[in-house]
Amino acid sequence: MGNGLEGKRIAIGGSRKIEEISTLIEKQGGIPIVRSLQGMVFLAEKEVEPDLLKFVNDGADWVVFTTGIGLETLVNLAEKLAVKDAFLNNIRHAQIASRGYKTLAALKKWDLKPIAVDEDGTTKGLTRGLENVDFSGKRVMIQLHGETAPALTKFFEDRGAEVLKILPYQHIAPESETVTNLCDEMANNEIDAVCFTTAVQVRSLFNFAREKGKLTDILNCFHEKAIAVAVGKVTAEALKEEGVERLVTPENERMGAMIIELSHFYENQTD
Repeated sequence: MGNGLEGKRIAIGGSRKIEEISTLIEKQGGIPIVRSLQGMVFLAEKEVEPDLLKFVNDGADWVVFTTGIGLETLVNLAEKLAVKDAFLNNIRHAQIASRGYKTLAALKKWDLKPIAVDEDGTTKGLTRGLENVDFSGKRVMIQLHGETAPALTKFFEDRGAEVLKILPYQHIAPESETVTNLCDEMANNEIDAVCFTTAVQVRSLFNFAREKGKLTDILNCFHEKAIAVAVGKVTAEALKEEGVERLVTPENERMGAMIIELSHFYENQTD
């Protein structure tokens, strides 16, 4: 096993597989620092019910699905509310856009055919295919997962659409003390890299930094000291949207591959 992370302090922003990631970092000579940036993601049936019924009653010109589990959850909830047929009919009568291969599989299950899909699994890849569409005065329903996806919402609103966001899964913010500790460590240049495994973690850190007046410290650290590590394209896209340019992302979107890629990055710096 290499030692590309020798002496490096690596913050772990995730809340899953912490022990495995920590062990990998240690085997590469690094020092794992657990700073979970993701609180609980929960199924928000009661919270989402009014938005779901609004879509059932009003329909939409476009529907945008971003996760397969989100679509499945909405279908199940519509069934509980005895509006499943109306829900699916409204989707069939709309133009459908889809992001991600799991979302495509879920749409196929219900014989729903999108006319717009992403090129690369990212929101930006999806919106590139919609740039020439006129959304003026159109109603657009966007299914989201755990976070509000401001860039995606802004894309449609800037083009004159009326946007209805439906979040069947919603996010509880992480412990304030944990995020404060990470922000202070980054401000003091005590962190060499931060590993992000979801876009939610990215939003948690940057939203907190904005609210607490620490955004400049965080961006300076990412520009000059700490490497941002994203497990995959969607997480990397969220970091880029926040202005982070120095990024490490593995081709194989797995947590283990993420740590190995980071180790290789540092090894190449010393060659």
